[in-house]
Amino acid sequence: MKSVEPAELAKALGGAEAPFLLDVREPAEMIDGRIAGSINIPMGEVEQRLGEIPTDRDVVVICHLGARSAYVTRALNARGYSRAMNLRGGMEAWLDEGRHGA
Repeated sequence: MKSVEPAELAKALGGAEAPFLLDVREPAEMIDGRIAGSINIPMGEVEQRLGEIPTDRDVVVICHLGARSAYVTRALNARGYSRAMNLRGGMEAWLDEGRHGA
């Protein structure tokens, strides 16, 4: 399973081909912040909503600390989403490194 560091993600977000940001936290967790442009599909709904997740570009999976997103990333990889990767450390790491959400 591939992972991306918060600094790497910040750089990619400024690039020509920004990744699709899949936030798998529950809606109530979004109050703590989110990365601008991310799409919220709670972990328990990902299976039913696969059609909303692109297969032709990088997908960065986000959760609070990185455990749920790692699980979802592995599940996506197993379903052919070879460009899915986990945000290492989740939103906690994103915010700890001084990144800002929307």
